[in-house]
Amino acid sequence: MGYVVGVDAGGTASTAVVATVDGVVVGRGRAGPGNPLTAGARDAAASVTAAVRDALGGRSPTLIAAATLGIAGPATAAQFAPALTALGVPGPVTVVGDVVTAFAAGSPAASGAVLIAGTGAIAASVRADAVERTSDGLGWLLGDEGSGRWLGLQAVRCAVRNWSAPFAARVAAQAGVSTADEMVYWAQALPLGEIGDLAPLVCAAARSADPHATTIVREAVTRLVRTLDDLGTDGPVVLAGGLLTGDTPIRDGVLAILHQRGLSPTTSHDPAAGAAWLAARPLSRLPPTTLHKALLGPAENA
Repeated sequence: MGYVVGVDAGGTASTAVVATVDGVVVGRGRAGPGNPLTAGARDAAASVTAAVRDALGGRSPTLIAAATLGIAGPATAAQFAPALTALGVPGPVTVVGDVVTAFAAGSPAASGAVLIAGTGAIAASVRADAVERTSDGLGWLLGDEGSGRWLGLQAVRCAVRNWSAPFAARVAAQAGVSTADEMVYWAQALPLGEIGDLAPLVCAAARSADPHATTIVREAVTRLVRTLDDLGTDGPVVLAGGLLTGDTPIRDGVLAILHQRGLSPTTSHDPAAGAAWLAARPLSRLPPTTLHKALLGPAENA
């Protein structure tokens, strides 16, 4: 029986799913960063190959009939195909943007929109497995409004301006500083990972009704919905990224607005399985919606 492989390769890790062409997952794997922009083309290809090897679990790579890779950032199949060929994968390798696999992981529809909020934030309209238009996704300096890093930056800015507030004390404790001046110097060093790590603190503080955190979360929700609205896209809406798939006040706020509009978004759960669905779809005897359900479960409304 032929297999397909789907990969979700990001700046932190690469995950792979090996499945039959009829939607039975037979293996999962994980390895290092697979984004060529941040990890470098050679290391990214090595990570993706390692994740696929892990997912194969001893099965022969020659059984793989097709592979689809969802890559964060600009990438081409030529950057990954040689390493996969060296592993023994004979099938064609297709590279799509990670927004395409995020949409595929939440809906079998031919077109629609996906709103992603994780470390960064972006909205995209997707049609025929390709991105038609995007909004935001401009990076922490110029955009990514409502993302985890954006939340962290707002938390630091709020803390230094409201140093006597309980919220500032929580931010300072996590940053490991004791004065506003130390916070300024800490932030000037641009510890972007640690700034992004403040996002759960903001969400937890908002859950406990802290007024500063609540204001930050409310603004994040407004900006994310504005980013989605900028697309002007009809069709289903898929929510993706940790802030919109986990139990967060960001997700709650976005859902409340979309539900008020009569929309019923779905949640993207497993982009690697979404990539496997894209790879298996032209090879399977199953209808696309049935194959999608087999690989990813029912596309339930959020």
